[in-house]
Amino acid sequence: MRAPEFWKTNGVAATLLSPLGVLYGWSVRARKARSHPFRPKARVVCVGNLTAGGSGKTPTAIALAHALAARGRKIVFLSRGYGGSLRGPVLIDHAHHSPAQTGDEPLLLAVHGATIVARDREQGARFSERLDADIIVMDDGHQNFQIAKDVSLIVVDAQAGFGNGKLIPAGPLREPVAPGLARADGVVLMGDGRPPLGSFAGPILRARLVPTAPDALKGRSVFAFAGIGRPEKFFAMLRALGANVLAAQPFPDHHRFTVFELSALKESAQKTGALLVTTEKDYVRLDPMARHDIVPVPVHAAFNDISALGALLDRIIGAGNLGRP
Repeated sequence: MRAPEFWKTNGVAATLLSPLGVLYGWSVRARKARSHPFRPKARVVCVGNLTAGGSGKTPTAIALAHALAARGRKIVFLSRGYGGSLRGPVLIDHAHHSPAQTGDEPLLLAVHGATIVARDREQGARFSERLDADIIVMDDGHQNFQIAKDVSLIVVDAQAGFGNGKLIPAGPLREPVAPGLARADGVVLMGDGRPPLGSFAGPILRARLVPTAPDALKGRSVFAFAGIGRPEKFFAMLRALGANVLAAQPFPDHHRFTVFELSALKESAQKTGALLVTTEKDYVRLDPMARHDIVPVPVHAAFNDISALGALLDRIIGAGNLGRP
């Protein structure tokens, strides 16, 4: 879905939907109250957020996994596989699994390491023990209480913050900010801005999404499209790279592009003599036969303070069994 505009304000629609938001928040508290988290042999690092939509969780999870692997740890990614048909647990294989089966995030993760998709995270964690992982990196799952977590990180879009501060469907929040932050061991602020974090006293790291090939599109005319949480961030990044953005077409998050839509996009780009570009996340979601004439623009999470990141990695490696749900 595309985030509605009223998620940014406290207008009439948000007010009318607020009672449903209260019920949504109650469902999270109820799941936590009746949970009996499984403690896997591997340490568990959860990279989650408090809002619906893109905040940079997957690039953050990938960056942490690479940094932990560089310190000699064996990493396994664990994902719910949002938008895919597989219930799992299953180890993702690019040669045998499609975006319709796995969703987009697991295919991105699988480029960087062993990735398990499991709707039931406990089953996924048990499955990961076959791989002798030292650390399980959960991409999303802060509101999932099936596994005991050693370190929980919240990624926050620093510019968008928490929107109007209301819960789904009245606003973007998956749960109230205060209890969500109370279960977090650290916050990663992605991009510029300083959203209110209340009394949170844990470490706050700054990061940004940067293009992997920053000069590839400089001076080039592009026709851009994106089906992510905040497509405008992608379009703004292209302009910052020095690309001449002739058109920018947003789609809903996790959008499954039809043959007609892709044909229309390609035709429009060809008429203007522009490159047709999209996010790496959108690109992996396309049928391989439809990817020709489309250029992905990969990004990665870059942390501003390397020493603060190092301290976080040391904490993860030496976390021990904290038993955090």
